[in-house]
Amino acid sequence: MNFDLPYPSSRSPVLGRNMVATSQPLAAQAGVAMLARGGTAADAAVAAAMVMTVVEPTGCGVGSDAFALYWDGHKLEGLNASGRAPMAWMPDYFAGQKAMPQRGWNSVTVPGVVSAWIALHDKHGRLPLDVVAEPAIRYARDGFSLSPVIGVLWQNGANQLAAQPGFADHFMPSGRAPRAGELVKRPDLAATLEDIVATRGDTFYRGTLAEKLTAHAALHGGAMTMSDLDAHRADWVTPISTGFRYAAVHEIPPNGQGIATLIALGLLDPFDLESHPVDSVETTHLMIEAIKVALADCERHVGDIETMRVSPDDLLDADYLAERRRLIDPKQAGLPAYGAPRPGGTIYLCAADAEGRMVSFIQSNYMGFGSGVVVPGTGIALQNRGAGFSLEDGHPNQVGPGKRPFHTIIPGFATTHDGSAPIMSFGVMGGPMQSQGHLQMAVRVLAYGQNPQAAADAPRWRVTGGRKVVVESTFDPELAEGLKALGHEVIVETPDAVFGFGGAQLIVCGEDGYVGGSDPRKDGQVVAF
Repeated sequence: MNFDLPYPSSRSPVLGRNMVATSQPLAAQAGVAMLARGGTAADAAVAAAMVMTVVEPTGCGVGSDAFALYWDGHKLEGLNASGRAPMAWMPDYFAGQKAMPQRGWNSVTVPGVVSAWIALHDKHGRLPLDVVAEPAIRYARDGFSLSPVIGVLWQNGANQLAAQPGFADHFMPSGRAPRAGELVKRPDLAATLEDIVATRGDTFYRGTLAEKLTAHAALHGGAMTMSDLDAHRADWVTPISTGFRYAAVHEIPPNGQGIATLIALGLLDPFDLESHPVDSVETTHLMIEAIKVALADCERHVGDIETMRVSPDDLLDADYLAERRRLIDPKQAGLPAYGAPRPGGTIYLCAADAEGRMVSFIQSNYMGFGSGVVVPGTGIALQNRGAGFSLEDGHPNQVGPGKRPFHTIIPGFATTHDGSAPIMSFGVMGGPMQSQGHLQMAVRVLAYGQNPQAAADAPRWRVTGGRKVVVESTFDPELAEGLKALGHEVIVETPDAVFGFGGAQLIVCGEDGYVGGSDPRKDGQVVAF
């Protein structure tokens, strides 16, 4: 691993034998506190995730969804805790609409994050749940100082969502959004977290909180019922993977977009990327072209895995990838359409403990503050994952009762090719940026040996459709001109743009412990000992 920091950075890689990386320091510190008390990586992740619902509500809440990849010291397993559509959501429920609602109760699927915390803690935790939840409850009850990036995002959310049911009462209690540096208290959320701990989540899906959720839905035109909540289950799943260089990169199977990262890496693996510098026109062009092909397939074929017409294996099949690779011209930007494989879509954190366990965990509202709906007296802000469904008749992601929508949130993980040892836990929060961010992190660390902080610091790009590529204001102008010469329509993001390129957190296995990196675009940090 190369420890150079070739890009302007506000921080250095962090090394240690126990480690947590998040986008908010209080959450990272809460996670490491669990490790110091003898807890596992799972205890650390759940503690940090709970704190994040308090201190970074712009990205997540108790009404979010979640996914995880967990290395237990011997093997990797996945957790899909995304929720399903209410049973009333037949396709004709949205008749006459051109797209799924993005706000309000009719954008809310069953929230899964509580089930994720309980499932991860039940299977892999060591400390009592009340100990794990204590930092989150304390910050919600006694208050925390609002961090700068979240202050900006909170104001943005208030500008858009103040009229949504319950939003202003909870998130604008003094008639405005709180400002960075102010002490914020969320006593309703503290009580909710205490109830969740006392019932091990049962209150959220079958008890008092479920009753409050469904009563609020009925009052505001929503369809969610007690039976919808009761039917929810988090599922332990087998991750999908593809080989890239000396590693296997793993993602959660659909309904998420992680498969787009795997398709792109599978397309890239035969190319001799390392014959050019990591920030060269040649390497960047090939990455852009690969993710464009992958996203075209993802948008056409991916939805709830139970209703997809093709399997993940079909999309990752070597012969199919070889066929799709022919669409990549090293000398020219293309316009790939989706293919037809033969049968056969936030906050991110990662943690690692000294006994070799690692977790890659993500939970999300989807769009900032999600649906904008907050259930009175609970502090429960609800995601808008239903907006991820399609209304196209016959599409695998078409809305339907009990279906999981396409998800943008994805945790990433890398192991040795044979899966016998971990290499890296990583993620890049930020909507459709995530699969593109995973690709950029994987190439930088696995192909070019960059340390995780350098990989997080590096200027990023994202494709937005057609030949359009948006780049950060810090992007190398010569590289941008080189991409334009190949036919890319390069757009430079303004310096004051917020969150357009996501936020990365990475933990990489080192020679004797771990090396961590945290994205300078966010408020976060890596904490270790």
